[in-house]
Amino acid sequence: MITIENQIGKSRTIGHLKGGNGGPTMIFFGGIHGNEPSGEEAMQEVFLGIEENEIPVTGSIYGIRGNIAALLEGKRFVDRDLNRLWTDEKIEKIKAKAENELLNEDRELLSIHQVLLDILKTESGPFYFIDFHTTSSKTLPFITINDALINRKFSKLFPVPIILGIEEYLDGPLLSYINEQGYLAIGFESGQHTAKEAVDNSIAFMWLSLVYGGALKRADVDGFEGYYRQLQNSAKENASFFEIIHRHPIAPGDKFLMLPGFRSFDVVNKGKILAEHNDKAVLALQKSSIFMPLYQSQGEDGFFLIRKTPKFALWLSVLFRKIRMPALLPILLGVSWADKNKGTLLVNERTARFMAKPLFHLLGYRNRVINKGEILMTSREATAKNKMYSRTWWYRNKKSV
Repeated sequence: MITIENQIGKSRTIGHLKGGNGGPTMIFFGGIHGNEPSGEEAMQEVFLGIEENEIPVTGSIYGIRGNIAALLEGKRFVDRDLNRLWTDEKIEKIKAKAENELLNEDRELLSIHQVLLDILKTESGPFYFIDFHTTSSKTLPFITINDALINRKFSKLFPVPIILGIEEYLDGPLLSYINEQGYLAIGFESGQHTAKEAVDNSIAFMWLSLVYGGALKRADVDGFEGYYRQLQNSAKENASFFEIIHRHPIAPGDKFLMLPGFRSFDVVNKGKILAEHNDKAVLALQKSSIFMPLYQSQGEDGFFLIRKTPKFALWLSVLFRKIRMPALLPILLGVSWADKNKGTLLVNERTARFMAKPLFHLLGYRNRVINKGEILMTSREATAKNKMYSRTWWYRNKKSV
């Protein structure tokens, strides 16, 4: 069965394909930010390609629109950022509002949340969630993930850079919410908002995803190798892992101006002037690579700084997690369980300074909240539904991290 909506605003669902039983359920999101239409355009192209070429489908494929009202206006959001609302606490507050109190993004969230519940209730796994985005600056295409091994292993199949640690700096992204439920969830940033290459990269990424996830057979996708080369060339053969080490926040009402000419992954030296914030110069804190510099009026993140993650550190982190070393952390002084089922730790600030953030990262922990001298650290590994993905070919591949 296939349903395709070509007009923005007609339906939350761009497309839905239901094939043979026993396959994956793959869910693609586009336009969570309304000024980022490339993912939506790519999904329409791929759904039509599957239909016109009568490509057999295994499992289910969904294409979901994000912020419909903002897509119509071509704005990042109407009232507030839809991609910063996805926490249990915020969702419950929105659900408790009266109908006349709901903001535009509240309504969008409730609609998308119901779609997610319906899919998880009616479909079988393994589940794959992929969110298409673009950036306001020129950039190589790249993947952002929460640091769980299922995310890492699947992401490594694509010839583009992979960014770790986004969950440590952003509160309430859709993919973090899905990841907390234990499912594989990755974000793909295909290029600059208005660039044709961003649409082409999203199309290529979706075709590859459908094959890698097992919804389509590689032999049935005409030009599969070309799609791979499209991403490889667009990423300039950069498929390294990077770690976010700094975020420059912007508060409501602030005056922020990014200096012109920066592209994501450009190397900047310590002390280089990057931006002006409330009429003061903002300098690079250390030699690093700039990431997602802000060249639009809406947004809470001026820029990020990243650095390449050594292969040895990636290998060591896999080893530590496989031997369940993180389970030993609560025996240390100043470390206790905040929620053992969710793998959440309370860490004394002094202990955290002594152990250092990179060590916690190796063990799969990321800090999000500091309260009264304690740091709340969460692990995506503790809630990951690894068993759901254990029979997939990419999960069994020992060479992938």
